[in-house]
Amino acid sequence: MLITDAQRRARLMRRAHLDASSRAADAVEAAATMVGLHATTPSTVHLAAWARVGPGFTRDSVDTALYEDRTLVKHLAMRRTLFVFPRDVLAESIGALGPRISASERTNMLRDLRRSPDFDDPEGWIETARQAVLAELAGGESLTSTELRERLPALDGYISHGAGTSWAGRAPMGPRVLNMLDAEGAIVRGPNRLGWHLSRPAWTSMPLWLGETLPSMSVHDGHCALIRRWLRTYGPGTETDLVWWLGSTKTAVRAALAELGTVRVDLERGGVGHVLPDDLPDGTGIDGGGDGPVEPQAVLLPELDPTTMGYKERGFYLGNHTAQVFDSVGNGGQTAWWDGRIVGGWYRRPDSSIDIIPLEPLSRDARRALDARADELAAWLGDEPMKTGYAAPYARGL
Repeated sequence: MLITDAQRRARLMRRAHLDASSRAADAVEAAATMVGLHATTPSTVHLAAWARVGPGFTRDSVDTALYEDRTLVKHLAMRRTLFVFPRDVLAESIGALGPRISASERTNMLRDLRRSPDFDDPEGWIETARQAVLAELAGGESLTSTELRERLPALDGYISHGAGTSWAGRAPMGPRVLNMLDAEGAIVRGPNRLGWHLSRPAWTSMPLWLGETLPSMSVHDGHCALIRRWLRTYGPGTETDLVWWLGSTKTAVRAALAELGTVRVDLERGGVGHVLPDDLPDGTGIDGGGDGPVEPQAVLLPELDPTTMGYKERGFYLGNHTAQVFDSVGNGGQTAWWDGRIVGGWYRRPDSSIDIIPLEPLSRDARRALDARADELAAWLGDEPMKTGYAAPYARGL
């Protein structure tokens, strides 16, 4: 069976809540559908939810979910990237990726500690620092990285780097211990001490923050769960897409695909994609809309949005705009979409208005719709500040 690029774009618009008729009820549903919202830049969470939730959505509703209801949780996961997950997806992520990421964090720390003359027992230092953090947070208190280092001498270690160069300096090891503990699911970024578009998390015990211990899951079962969710929203996708997106191995991905009984389909651009067995292109599909066309509409997505970053092989929605949208290390900037494709970018002017930056000739309908959506975003943001972290190449010099 063949799935065309147009069918893939229609599927993505419907299932990623980008089609106006398929909006999510709230940020929690949006995060569940997208298998997490990127959170490296704090404002991305709110903007990604705004693009997918219906009218009346507010920034405060995201903060309520994160810090009061705690139905959304920040966690270091796929590709060692910070995401926001609902609790069930969080458990699956920790099961699938926690052992791999936490072990990688520990290995990288050991490498740097062994190169430093200031640490006689690198393995002992990591374990002592780890236990000190867990003991300090066992009472339920929330403390920033700086506060933890001030309280815990065992955590306040530094390594020197760049000796004899212009970038020589000292780097604290404490934050890296915290990331290791986050990846394994022991601690979590709790309250944010800054505004919605900035980040200064206070760390706390994950079981105490959630009020429960998440169910444990094997690496294989976690992979199966995450890949099933991914295919529901992003499918069809290739093995290459899944290995990259998860930051995992071909062996683990292939085992999960076999367990799920996925069906192989041909893709218009060549290669083989996978779909779930109840989501074939010759049926109505899981969303009830089949693979028929979606009415062209304007979409504005933030940097590192999960739709932009959801695939390794992006040609069916990115075209030839890779060098303009993605920086040299693969971070995608703010994007403007029309008819299921990236056709431009956007940026916020000093007067808080939003300007569309076309990357190709736009039809009159496309330009009008994108400008109207830009006005909606500008009104939603108001005069609130918004800090971005990864400017796209097209935005340089603006």
